[in-house]
Amino acid sequence: MMVALDADVVVLTGVDWDLDGIALGALADALEKAGRPYPHRFALQPNTGVPTGFDVDGNGYFGDARDAQGYGRFRGEEGMAILSRLPIRAADVVDFSGYLWRDLPGALVPPGIDPGLLAIQRLSTTGHWQVPVELPDRRVLTLLAWHATPPVFDGPEDRNGRRNHDEAAFWLRLLAGDLPFATPQAPFVILGQSDLDPVDGDGRAGAMRALLTSPLLQDPSARGADPQQGARQKGDPALDTADYSANNGPGRLRVDYVLPSTDLRVTGAGVLWPAPSDPLAATAATASRHRPVWVDIETP
Repeated sequence: MMVALDADVVVLTGVDWDLDGIALGALADALEKAGRPYPHRFALQPNTGVPTGFDVDGNGYFGDARDAQGYGRFRGEEGMAILSRLPIRAADVVDFSGYLWRDLPGALVPPGIDPGLLAIQRLSTTGHWQVPVELPDRRVLTLLAWHATPPVFDGPEDRNGRRNHDEAAFWLRLLAGDLPFATPQAPFVILGQSDLDPVDGDGRAGAMRALLTSPLLQDPSARGADPQQGARQKGDPALDTADYSANNGPGRLRVDYVLPSTDLRVTGAGVLWPAPSDPLAATAATASRHRPVWVDIETP
């Protein structure tokens, strides 16, 4: 899939993190052998699998995957990573992943949460990163990457639904200058896996819809080649980026995004979702239930 994508910068989600970057290096080596070199690689330890010391899910046990800062059976499970042909200015990276959920203005923290847990609970399930990459003309393009929790797999307190909403709302607050961090300067791109469809499926869609309609961002409305209208689907099926049909799931949803700042010129966009007749279709279906979203941009 990544060979076919042939992107200059790739943000990967659901990639296990290891201290020495061995797994990411092996992937990059395989891509180089296939004629797609990515000399610049970046990953930070995610919040997944980091113990909180609390019984977060209230099942009477400590140390379960759901008791971690972000769901994870071990530290680094399903983290994020970046592969790039453009130099990454690692010294200028800002990692927001330690920001506490309670500190987000307007946070939808569930009522009744243990005060001790509230004092350490991070907002990011996996991570929120600000990563500058250097363009050929030496200017900088800033990547704002994240991977949120699915807004399901909880109880009536809607912990995951609330957190998912706030993980998208973080970018709104950051761009508005409401957080104790420097506001990112354009040009920038917000991209990653929000795990939320603004029209279909479960979840609190307000923050995601606000991102899609923000006057600071543009939604290229990337489309795939194999749209399928589901029985319960209200949104445009061509915009879907993942298939949750297994086990009587909600079907196809739009949960992955690339949203450039408005000063960038979008020259093309799509979802690499091959039609059934395409030889790549079987590979895509086997690789992941998600399909890559791509956007071609030009700087002003």
